[in-house]
Amino acid sequence: MLRAFAAFAYGFLYLPVVMLVVFSFSDSRLLVFPIEEFSVRWYGVLAADRDLQHSIMNSFAVAGSVVPLTLVLGTPLAFALDRFSFPGKRTLEQGLLIPLIVPGLITGLALLLVLKELDIRLSLATVIIGHSIWCLPIVVTQVFARLRRFDRTIEEASMDLGATRAQTFLRVTLPNIRTALIASALLTFTLSFDEVPVTFFLTGTQNTLPMHIWSMLREGVTPEINAIATITITISMFLLIAALRLLKREINAQPQIRA
Repeated sequence: MLRAFAAFAYGFLYLPVVMLVVFSFSDSRLLVFPIEEFSVRWYGVLAADRDLQHSIMNSFAVAGSVVPLTLVLGTPLAFALDRFSFPGKRTLEQGLLIPLIVPGLITGLALLLVLKELDIRLSLATVIIGHSIWCLPIVVTQVFARLRRFDRTIEEASMDLGATRAQTFLRVTLPNIRTALIASALLTFTLSFDEVPVTFFLTGTQNTLPMHIWSMLREGVTPEINAIATITITISMFLLIAALRLLKREINAQPQIRA
């Protein structure tokens, strides 16, 4: 019964995704089954769509900006939570999880109200700010978890042997948290690339890929949308699998020291 229920649950969740991918290779514009003829026609249509290309480039620009920004802000914050004691530390730890707990619609609306009060014009820059706030807890929690498993006596041994704090960080600490940083970057990129609710409230005149798909849905589900979704799913799955493999390797990794 448990296996049957699990199979039903997985089928309910993923069968529509499989059908979407299958329909993206249908030669017909009508979404009918069984498919009479398979073709990559709609992928060719996407390749000639200038607006879609601009939307994809905007999505890459946003996600590519969010990743370094969250790493630069999140990594020192994770070190502060792990290495120092200060008033309000517990509150800060819990508060960092709020963007992950609060629905994206609420986060996007709240940020929109703040930006309007500050008289900041909506653009890709505001989307980057919103995505960074939303994704920052991912970096902090992943790096913080790795630091909690890190044996700090290795750092002490490094400094006892004459290394400076900077050398110890670059040759001892960084190699041991490197995979956590890479995995966090991959997860952040994937979530930012696919994000809709926060983007919906903060985007200006320039569309990202999810918003471009949203605008196309007003005319109904078309084969072009199936093709776009298939490409997006493929990229997202590849990045998520890579990130999860890195995190698993990080959990099982032994401490590393660079000579």
